[in-house]
Amino acid sequence: MELIQYDQRNNARHEHTGGNVVKRRKGVLKMRKLIIEKLNEIEERENVKILHCVESGSRAWGFASPDSDYDVRFIYVRPKEFYLRLDKTRDVIEWQLDDTLDINGWDISKTLTLLHSSNPTLFEWNSSPIVYKTTNEWTRISAVINRYFVAKSGIYHYLSTAKRNYKEFLLGDMVKYKKYFYVLRPVLACKWILAEGTPPPMEFHILMEKYLDEDLKPDVERLLDLKMNSPEIAIGRRFDRVNDYLDNVISELDEIVASLPEDKIESWEELNNMFLEILK
Repeated sequence: MELIQYDQRNNARHEHTGGNVVKRRKGVLKMRKLIIEKLNEIEERENVKILHCVESGSRAWGFASPDSDYDVRFIYVRPKEFYLRLDKTRDVIEWQLDDTLDINGWDISKTLTLLHSSNPTLFEWNSSPIVYKTTNEWTRISAVINRYFVAKSGIYHYLSTAKRNYKEFLLGDMVKYKKYFYVLRPVLACKWILAEGTPPPMEFHILMEKYLDEDLKPDVERLLDLKMNSPEIAIGRRFDRVNDYLDNVISELDEIVASLPEDKIESWEELNNMFLEILK
């Protein structure tokens, strides 16, 4: 259901350009079926149980191009005996990477370890609007996950992402439209964290409506239409007003984050207990 709702939002943007809503919806449902088949294949061949699987990328952020791939991310657990052996193996599964599908996952031990250090990726996977599979085990993790969110770490992560992409991709006269959203979204995520103190939502439209300056919204709406109706590699002239905004807000955030206090880190006890419960 979440996947269909997401693509209905995308289709609304494409409809005025003659996009075939019904055709796109059928295509999404076909891909969803294929992805679930892939998950079943992973469970069988790798002898794992997938606890949670989501879309993580432009489709979940809400600004996929017509040729965007599917970024499928999952959390899995192996049989208990695997965690009691001395010869440890990899704690990731990299299943597929091609022009259509990018599928990989993290072991539950890696996941909970990174959660304790407030890894921003996990909060995004937890809040993705496109869920392919979930379980009661993940529901229990999800119920407590925000306790491990460290605001200062989150802002540092998103701000460094914004600065890196801005310097690398948006300073020329001609730029890739998609790269604007790899700067705008993390900048708005920083604003969300400063105001709300919680992990930011994945959906760009929520961040934009709440924290983007009103006078800039028409420019960003134009960029969204260009991004979502063009191939991933599409380029065009730089949007100077958007660049000016990004220059200013990145400088402001640099000053703010340096003065933020350090957050308290939760103990390991709860996550250790949760890990043992999942292995039973």
